[in-house]
Amino acid sequence: MDEAALYRLVTWLSPGFPVGAFSYSHGLERAVEVGLVRDEPDLVGWLEDLLAHGTLGQDAILLARAHAAVEAEDEEGFAELRALAAALPATGELLLETTAQGTAFARTCLAAWRDPDGRLARLAGEPEGPPPLAYPLAVGAVAAAHGVPPAPALLAFLQSVAANLVSAAVRLIPLGQTAGQRALAALEPAVRAAARRAERADLDELGTASLVLDWCSLSHETQYTRLFRS
Repeated sequence: MDEAALYRLVTWLSPGFPVGAFSYSHGLERAVEVGLVRDEPDLVGWLEDLLAHGTLGQDAILLARAHAAVEAEDEEGFAELRALAAALPATGELLLETTAQGTAFARTCLAAWRDPDGRLARLAGEPEGPPPLAYPLAVGAVAAAHGVPPAPALLAFLQSVAANLVSAAVRLIPLGQTAGQRALAALEPAVRAAARRAERADLDELGTASLVLDWCSLSHETQYTRLFRS
């Protein structure tokens, strides 16, 4: 990967990129509320499960398939992925989380960065009709169009999502900043493994086994006191 592609990747997936990630906890707020995640080891285990068996691993597969579709100039295939990704979230809050961030990511990239061959506006734009754009699809499409290879795009995406959830946990549990960094260090093998799996996976491998997350997300909708939107 050349320096220009690396610069773009770290910019797009930095905490300062305006997708509103700070306002979502991906069900973690409810998990803390009911005592499922109480400390640093609990947090690491929770995120490892989501990477191996849950929504984070599934999102990585979607990103990899979106990247491949854009590289192959398969606009029909990307449109099918867009519909599939919008149908996968188990709850309204999880759907909002991925589509609000995906729309914001695509909108900002199209406004601030050159559209290399003019296709991104059609693929990731907001014309009337297509379903909302899921976050991993937006990242995969933009990365492919700008020449960012899938392996670093997957790794950076998963690290960014994990870091955002660790940041939420630092505020919710609460944890110290150093404990948050220890959690991210402990998650490195799981993030790398999920990225490698996703790069090889096909759509038949989509699916989750994270029913407790689904319950947390559903019950978060009626939680009395909330800091986060999911």
